[in-house]
Amino acid sequence: MTNRQLAAQQTRKKLVAAARRLIGEKGLTNTSVAEIAKEAGVANGTFYTYFRTKEEIVFELGWESFRNLLDETLQQAGGFPERLVYFMVHFAGQIEASGLKLCQEWVRNNADPALVEPQNRGKLQLDLASLGKLVEDGIHRGELKQDTPADMLARTLADVLYGQMLCWAMAGGAYSYKARTEEFCRFCLPALINPYLVKKKERNN
Repeated sequence: MTNRQLAAQQTRKKLVAAARRLIGEKGLTNTSVAEIAKEAGVANGTFYTYFRTKEEIVFELGWESFRNLLDETLQQAGGFPERLVYFMVHFAGQIEASGLKLCQEWVRNNADPALVEPQNRGKLQLDLASLGKLVEDGIHRGELKQDTPADMLARTLADVLYGQMLCWAMAGGAYSYKARTEEFCRFCLPALINPYLVKKKERNN
């Protein structure tokens, strides 16, 4: 990578970090491009070198925290249930840590796919694919039965995570999204995945 490419990468990171701070504090409507540029220490025009609109940077913020979550999850100790809980709790925790206002802006800007640029529509597909790969990895390791419906489980788990995220945003952050997900994992998740788990005795045979 050339010095120019490295400098461009750093500038983009500064803009994203500045937007995360400002939008997380004030919301998208009350944050201007000029404020983001000033916070990042760059000229206003520099913003448009990397992002066409304020909304576009919200999509970038939505992607940022989750690109490495699957890889981190697959490296965790324990069996499939422990890895799945890790994924779900960290998914919720990262969104909560990003701030309520940023979550609300992301939900608002993604609610109608017809209004979203094609390159910014992939977050749900990324999460569905990650959950599907997590389930398939459990099958490959012999922790889940071969006939486990990976696609169905992935869709259901995504429905839970996104549904909880929407409820948290609509409740104005009145409770902890992460704690609510931990509660689901403790009391509801076993009933969902236990029918597909391979018992240790069966694995050893």
